[in-house]
Amino acid sequence: MSVSVLGRQVDSATLVEGEYSFTAEDFRTIAALIYERAGIALTETKASLVYSRLAKRLRLLGLSSFASYCALVASPEGVDEQIAMLNALTTNVTRFYREPHHFVHLRDEVLRPAIPYLKAGGRMRLWSAACSSGQEAYSMALTVLSVLPDASRFDIKILATDIDSRVLDQARAGVYPDDLVEPIPAAQRDRWMRRDPKDRHARVMGEDVRALVTFKELNLIGDWPVRGPFDAIFCRNVMIYFDDPTQERICSRFLPLLAPGGRLYIGHSERVSANIPALVSDGLTVYRRDQGSRS
Repeated sequence: MSVSVLGRQVDSATLVEGEYSFTAEDFRTIAALIYERAGIALTETKASLVYSRLAKRLRLLGLSSFASYCALVASPEGVDEQIAMLNALTTNVTRFYREPHHFVHLRDEVLRPAIPYLKAGGRMRLWSAACSSGQEAYSMALTVLSVLPDASRFDIKILATDIDSRVLDQARAGVYPDDLVEPIPAAQRDRWMRRDPKDRHARVMGEDVRALVTFKELNLIGDWPVRGPFDAIFCRNVMIYFDDPTQERICSRFLPLLAPGGRLYIGHSERVSANIPALVSDGLTVYRRDQGSRS
């Protein structure tokens, strides 16, 4: 059914008015694909956001309607566009030392107690899950270097993963404008970063920092080709986009990948389900695998 709005006919189920008609059916198709591909639960309150981000894709592809776009992404020929759609709708809000208490906890409760173990030849693995454009993973690496400036001599590695291939390219480049590196203490910036030769208003992560981090593409609701155990996993401010069953399933999958006593760091508005009793509170939005400590 259509009605007249400002002299033109529009679908009565239109959610967003604009260059393209965006109906409830269009939204349901996109939301179902995003949930299936990434576990992200979209409600109609996000309709304007979905419209604004995907309208750019319609223009680029020369499509005349969201109905045509939905037909494309739902078809076998639309696999590549599904990835582009996912990248367009993924929210990548991050900054260096976001929720700084986590990095203090990582330094004091995970890294410093492990120094004798590492100097005796032990290994340490950290994982930044949903690393976005790299600030979280590099903050972890800088925290490592703050207690072990010669970290390259030891068996310490940081895995950083994200579903969005675009932001991973940015992360690997390790180039950030001056305003984005403000949260990094000046002494650390001067020691572990250098001026970007192409832009005097940007800095590049130094080789000592970059050598600690490996960036890989990974979907949290897909296969996890990763090997533990991890001494710390950061998965922050991403599970809020999942429904409760998906959140619980992801936390349950983290559990066997944590070393005994290993920590899981989550976002300030997230919580671990009471159905996972082996993850016990160890501070503000920090959980510890309660199966003893490594000797």
